[in-house]
Amino acid sequence: MTKVPCYRVPQWPNVDAMRSPGRDPAGPGFADWDGTSVLVVEDDNSIATQLVRGLTRGGYQVDHVETGGAALAGRAADVVLLDLGLPDADGVQVCRELRERSDAAIIVITAQGEEHDRVMALDAGADDYLVKPFGLAELQARIRAVLRRVRPTGETVRHGPLVIDLRTHRVTVDGQEIALTPREFDILECLATDPGRVVTRQEIMETAWDAHWYGPMKVLDVHVAALRRKLGVPGLIDTVYGRGFRLGEGK
Repeated sequence: MTKVPCYRVPQWPNVDAMRSPGRDPAGPGFADWDGTSVLVVEDDNSIATQLVRGLTRGGYQVDHVETGGAALAGRAADVVLLDLGLPDADGVQVCRELRERSDAAIIVITAQGEEHDRVMALDAGADDYLVKPFGLAELQARIRAVLRRVRPTGETVRHGPLVIDLRTHRVTVDGQEIALTPREFDILECLATDPGRVVTRQEIMETAWDAHWYGPMKVLDVHVAALRRKLGVPGLIDTVYGRGFRLGEGK
C-alpha cells in the first residue's frame, strides 16, 4: 500500500501548479465542479503535493490552500481534508467554523494522534480523523465512507437506465430487476458511489474483497465481465486502461 510520505518528499516548485486550471478556491465556482471536489487544507506543500497528485489521479477535483483563513474564505468543497497544525488559526476552530457554515464532509489529517486531539476534532464537527502517515488507498476509502454517511440521498443511485437501491441491494436496468451476486453488487456500488470517476483496481479490491487480499487481480476482471453481461448495457462499465473502471453513460 502506498504511504503518503509526511516528512521527507521532494519540494513542489510551484504551489499554483497544484490547482485545477481556472479555479480559485475563494471564487464562486469553487464548489461547482463536475464530480466530487476535495479541498486540501495543509501548510506543508510537500505533503499537499502528494495528496493533490494522488487524489487527482483517483478522479477527484482537487484544490489546495495553506491556511485556515483561505479555507473559510469560500464555499467548501464536497470533502475537506483539514490539517490541524495551520500557521494562522487553530485547526479545531477552523473545523468548527466549517461545520457551522457547510455540510461538507470533513476529514482531519494530522500528526496529532492523541485521544484528546481526536475527541476535540470530532466534537468540533469532523466526520473522520486520520493520523499521518497513512496510505492513499485508506484515505480514498475514508472519503467514500464519509460521503455515503453525509449524503442523505445516498440510498438510491440513478444513472441512466440503471437504478441501485443501496439499502435493499436491488438493481434494475430499464425497470427490469437484475440478480447480482454479493460480490458483483459490491463492485457496482463502488463504481456508483461517484459515477464517472475512475475507480482504481486497488480501491475496488479493498472495497469488494478485503484490504489484505493477496490473490490475483484477474479475479476482478472475471467479476466485472460477469457484471457487464448481466447489466446488458454496452459502455455502462468502462475500462480505463492502466487505471481502473468507471460507471459510463452506456450506449
